[in-house]
Amino acid sequence: MTRGRKPGFKMPEEHRDKIKNSNILNALLEHVEGKRNMSSTQVQAGLGLLRKVLPDLSNTTVDGKIEGHLTCSVNYRRERRPDDKND
Repeated sequence: MTRGRKPGFKMPEEHRDKIKNSNILNALLEHVEGKRNMSSTQVQAGLGLLRKVLPDLSNTTVDGKIEGHLTCSVNYRRERRPDDKND
C-alpha cells in the first residue's frame, strides 16, 4: 500500500492560507511565552496579518426567534491599559 498523495497533487489555496496563518499565530504565541525573540516591527506585522484573516467579533449581532430553552455564555476580555484605575 502506498502512502501520501499522488504525484502532481496541489493543496487548495484555502488550506495553504490556513497553514500560513497558523504559523503566524504560533510565532506570536511563542514570542509571548518567551520562546521566540521578535522585534516590535515583526509583532506588529504579525498582528496586522492576523486581523486580515480572523473575524473581528467586537461587534456581533445574533438575531432570531427563540423556541424552547436558550443558554448563552459570553466571555469578554479587555486588555488592561496602564491608565486603568481598577485592578
